[in-house]
Amino acid sequence: MIQQNNILSEDKINKNPFEQFSLWYKMAADAGFIHPDAMTLATADKNGKPSARIVLLKSFDEMGFVFFTNYESRKGNELTANPYASLVFYWDKIDKQVRIEGDAEKITKEESALYFHSRPRESRIGALTSPQSKVIKDREYLEEKFNELNNKYEGKEIPLPDNWGGFRLRPYYFEFWQSRDNRLHDRIRYVREKDSWKTERLAP
Repeated sequence: MIQQNNILSEDKINKNPFEQFSLWYKMAADAGFIHPDAMTLATADKNGKPSARIVLLKSFDEMGFVFFTNYESRKGNELTANPYASLVFYWDKIDKQVRIEGDAEKITKEESALYFHSRPRESRIGALTSPQSKVIKDREYLEEKFNELNNKYEGKEIPLPDNWGGFRLRPYYFEFWQSRDNRLHDRIRYVREKDSWKTERLAP
């Protein structure tokens, strides 16, 4: 049973979808999720063939939603060739889901470097080690390369790889879903219209 103060209604929802997302994101974090920032990222290649995977949201504001990857990975190549994507957050403990659609762009190298150098040392070595999404011969290849780079950069600054950095998804569509009894769920979408957002209720 959904508590009354969790009901998704037109008269209670925030008119700004970023603020509404922020409210739900905090609820998910407070609910004890290990990764409230886990999201499905769906992309497509230049021919429209889709792929999806779980990535972690690293920051968001009204400019968009930022995540990081190897730019030569499958998702990196697809976003470069076809710069549109979808995100899905599902928080089962609070019976909520958010879908976001938008166009994607690389963030600046300075922004990527700032985040890269905040990561644990082993994660930075890992980013240098992995030719993400490429076929490799075996696990030993990764471990040997990791150890080689770990030794190479002992006591030294680990450089930001040229092929690694962030993307920012700039939304033009949000959909907020709240579970309700009898499968009569609440769904409210926001569609960007120039400098404002139009809200509409969808059938479940």
